[in-house]
Amino acid sequence: MKVLRRVTPADFSGVPRVVTLGNFDGVHRGHQEIFRRVAERARQCGGVSVAVTFSPHPAAVLTGAGPPLLTNLRQRLQLLAAAGIDVVVLIHFTRRFAMVEAERFVADDLVGGLQVEQLVVGHRVGFGHNRAGNAALLATLSRTYGFDLEIVDAVYVGGALVSSSAIRSAVERGDFETASRMLGRPYAVCGRVVQGQHRGVALGFPTANLYLRGMQLPPDGVYAVRVHADGVERGGVANLGFNPTFGNRARTLEAHLFDFEGDLYRRRIEVCFVARLRAERKFPSAEALANQIREDVAAARRALS
Repeated sequence: MKVLRRVTPADFSGVPRVVTLGNFDGVHRGHQEIFRRVAERARQCGGVSVAVTFSPHPAAVLTGAGPPLLTNLRQRLQLLAAAGIDVVVLIHFTRRFAMVEAERFVADDLVGGLQVEQLVVGHRVGFGHNRAGNAALLATLSRTYGFDLEIVDAVYVGGALVSSSAIRSAVERGDFETASRMLGRPYAVCGRVVQGQHRGVALGFPTANLYLRGMQLPPDGVYAVRVHADGVERGGVANLGFNPTFGNRARTLEAHLFDFEGDLYRRRIEVCFVARLRAERKFPSAEALANQIREDVAAARRALS
């Protein structure tokens, strides 16, 4: 998949463009249905599938405090590629860009820049100044500029509307079953392993540590997890929180991988949450914490089996 930050006529070599537009945080089942239609249309016309998306999250720019993210940018791009998107146009979202009127964006960027021939969007699409760009406006502009438009209906799971906000709510309360059904995959966080305090090694349970700023996380506690590292999946147990026994200042995710002796420092890993085992709590001593971790490991192995 190709990622472009600006578009030139040479980028597509005259092939038809089938385009979609959105933030796509989480790349959930509703988004996946849009991408399926985009990729299918691109195959039918011998064209390329294009997703126009934004970074950082518009709400973070406009309000200074956007919603916690379900996927970081790297995850989002990987999931877009897996969904069959050929090209991502990544627009740097700024306050200045937020002032662009919706019709001007369509005329200048989608029609003038991308030369869109087919546009596929979700039923709740919103873009442009004050999010005035919606399905009704696009229907009018499609006739003005001569591109084909498809509005993809809502997707429901178990009678509930699939949306990024619904998934955030499920993760926040630790409801991984609902989150996973709406995502179409287990809920996971990704990041680069950072240097820790080596306390896990001293306790006999070395950990891979992640700082996950701005990400939607479940409640603090101890979890059974599956960890993907270097193309291999391993079971593990993870503590999310401030490690009150030692009084950490930063909220971290510390994952101990079963039957693993390598070094993951600076490598990117994915941690999939499977089940919550217990709440995080303070222990009177390092020895007491180590004894509890042994019990957590056994509980996690049972949960993962």
